[in-house]
Amino acid sequence: MKKYDRLVFVTKGDTAAGPMAEAILQSKYLLDALDVTSKGLIVLFPEPINPKAEAVLVSNGLSMKGHMSDPLEPEDFNERTLLLTMNDEIRRKVLETFQPEHEELVQVLYQFVGEPEEPRNPYGGTLADYGQCFSELESLIKKLVVQLNEEELLC
Repeated sequence: MKKYDRLVFVTKGDTAAGPMAEAILQSKYLLDALDVTSKGLIVLFPEPINPKAEAVLVSNGLSMKGHMSDPLEPEDFNERTLLLTMNDEIRRKVLETFQPEHEELVQVLYQFVGEPEEPRNPYGGTLADYGQCFSELESLIKKLVVQLNEEELLC
């Protein structure tokens, strides 16, 4: 039996790093189907993906053109959903705001895959900054794919 049915990348606004991470993971091969999405901690109204983030995705053969930011909600928490935040601050705010029953399923992406550094936040930066964020996310997500596939083999 697989461990997770759903994986949610959680960022502050769900307009850059979260959708990029979602697109990257959706492009990878997983042994078992996994519903992958991204959500924002602070989403006052739906917004499209940041144009620089979309440009970087397109330059890497991916796209989230139709993506609109979506707020994280209490319904996003259950024992079969893994929530991966981009940094410790967002994880802390998620835990404070929602007080989920399964706190262990709210993890920080870079820590979850055993890396020492979080991906840089490109917000307000240049196209190159968004490209750097994409590269860092891709590296982390490659490790995530290996970890998720290994967990599937062990279940």
